[in-house]
Amino acid sequence: MTSNYQDTYDADYRALEEKQVEKPKSPPGKWRKFLGPVATMLLFAATKLKFIVTILKSIKFLSTGITALLSIGAYAVWFGWQFGVGIVVLIFIHEMGHVIVLRRYGVKASAPVFIPFLGAFIAMKQLPKDAVMEAVVGLGGPVIGSLGALAAWILYQTYDNPIFLAMTYLGVLLNLFNLLPVMPLDGGRAVGAISRWLWVLGYAALIGLMFLRPSPIVFIILLIGAPEVWNAIRNRKGADDYYVVPMSKRLAVGAVYFGLIAVLGAALYELEPLLVANRPG
Repeated sequence: MTSNYQDTYDADYRALEEKQVEKPKSPPGKWRKFLGPVATMLLFAATKLKFIVTILKSIKFLSTGITALLSIGAYAVWFGWQFGVGIVVLIFIHEMGHVIVLRRYGVKASAPVFIPFLGAFIAMKQLPKDAVMEAVVGLGGPVIGSLGALAAWILYQTYDNPIFLAMTYLGVLLNLFNLLPVMPLDGGRAVGAISRWLWVLGYAALIGLMFLRPSPIVFIILLIGAPEVWNAIRNRKGADDYYVVPMSKRLAVGAVYFGLIAVLGAALYELEPLLVANRPG
């Protein structure tokens, strides 16, 4: 692990080094005709996504402020400027949760750089030393991000402004979504210290969701996260030391992870009727 290695840790995805993967055998018959073009499209899209992240990491003048303003402008076109500001603030708070934890570990981390409609990412100079550190860094975003949603709720209670109610709901939804047990989401980082089998369950659920309700965001998550899971499974023997976690720490990570899901899930359930009741018109 070298000090000049730059990694990306974010709410939506994490760019990794390209690794050689054995080419799987093509399915026979009609599946070959279908899967061939699909595989080509996936490979092309993955290359483009990595290229975009690499460019954003290398251009020094793309500061947090500039990319935040660009994101606010993009969101404002669709949702209005107040909502645009709120989304960026919530994402910023979430990302700073990762930064705070990394710095407590003594790892240098950049301020967030925003990508409209894809969230944000931070750059760090050093990879996590083990699965526990990766889990704690991953959970830092949803924990601090949930406090951001709580702050929005307090503002709503104080000023009775529906925009703060919408921000509360969005903050809860954002952080709950990030706890899905799939790479490269924060939940995928966390469950690596609990049980890697949770990745399989998470991806099975996400693939099912993709068939039931196709979504570009879900597609991107599957696209970027699949190589990470594949490499973890393929290099299982070499990665065993990384994922050796004492039972006490496994239980602690599990308590925080499942506790967050329970709290945020209950909050979402309570907020939804309030949001419907305050809907304009």
